[in-house]
Amino acid sequence: MLKIRLTRIGKNKQPSFRVVLQEHTSPVKGKFIEELGYYRPASTPKEVKFELDRVKHWLKMGAQPSDTIAVLLKKQGIENMDQFIAPRNKKTRNKKAPAEAAPAVPAAPAA
Repeated sequence: MLKIRLTRIGKNKQPSFRVVLQEHTSPVKGKFIEELGYYRPASTPKEVKFELDRVKHWLKMGAQPSDTIAVLLKKQGIENMDQFIAPRNKKTRNKKAPAEAAPAVPAAPAA
């Protein structure tokens, strides 16, 4: 399966990322099929550039974006990226909730 994901480049404490198309089993810093853009979060303001026509082409061909790439593409105006974005506001389970949901045992009548 093909993935659109980030690969880190840049110096220490100055992150820069390439947006690349890779096979999902290849290492993050390994070979890639095509470079689709870049992301520079350290610059002010943050720089994001995609080759949108190529990204749309690969999405139609079945490539899946990573969670971070899906968020960036959604900000660029690409539709239907919500399905690739993992839920971020996971609620913590309350341990008392299952006990309260248990059916109450009726009290035995006094004899």
